[in-house]
Amino acid sequence: MVVKIDKNKCLRCGGCVGTCPKLALNLTEHGLVCDPEKCVDCGICVQFCPVGALSLQKKKK
Repeated sequence: MVVKIDKNKCLRCGGCVGTCPKLALNLTEHGLVCDPEKCVDCGICVQFCPVGALSLQKKKK
């Protein structure tokens, strides 16, 4: 699994960035990005997103 980011919903508030225990999320000038190599599929960021812009989806093979 990996975090999927809905760029249309994301407010770029950064609330999810601080919740990630593996520091897989970062805010850049292009918006929120998730490093799939660091993400451990815990879903904490998904729970903390105030607008539901994050979800977990299966990693592409």
